[in-house]
Amino acid sequence: METLLSGGFICKTSNELAFQYLQNSEHCEELERTLNTMNRTIATANEGSVIFCAYQAIGEQERKHVASQFRETAGSLLPLVEWLVLVQEARGDNAPLSEGKVIRLNELQTVIEDTPAFAEQLAKIARYGLFNSMSSAIDGQLKQIFKRLVDLGYLLRPNPDTQIYLVTGKVDYVFDVIRFIDEAENLGLEQQAEMAIEQGDLL
Repeated sequence: METLLSGGFICKTSNELAFQYLQNSEHCEELERTLNTMNRTIATANEGSVIFCAYQAIGEQERKHVASQFRETAGSLLPLVEWLVLVQEARGDNAPLSEGKVIRLNELQTVIEDTPAFAEQLAKIARYGLFNSMSSAIDGQLKQIFKRLVDLGYLLRPNPDTQIYLVTGKVDYVFDVIRFIDEAENLGLEQQAEMAIEQGDLL
């Protein structure tokens, strides 16, 4: 409950015990009743694979808080999406990153160092305020980006002695936010992406 009330996200990768606990309907209902007394409710993203906390009813104060949270998330979308695209392309992966996927920083660094276009894209991403890297070296830029993503809950580093990271369900939540914005603003992002792929122009 502390994790949820503090704005945290629970998934199998970030907290498997809590996630499994909430798969039990009785436990979930008990937590829901407690949260309801504080005008909160359990919410999910990506077909239930990510659990977080939302307001049960939206009043004036709640509206201000939600608007502030949404602006913060929306403000970080561009650097996050550009990073997700870079990692997907550097890994040669057809599917976007999602909860549970493994990223090996050293392998990613090798590919970026060997591909000038990736190195240029990384330098641009690293300069965004979200990451705020002052380094001109690929190694320094990557380490700062990965550190920030761990701090923000998008990545998990199970062993501090290795450069192996796990993607958390918060990344899937970001994709849900993008879909929501797309539908609300009628941007047709999915159709644009499909057309770009057909034309062989991913970006």
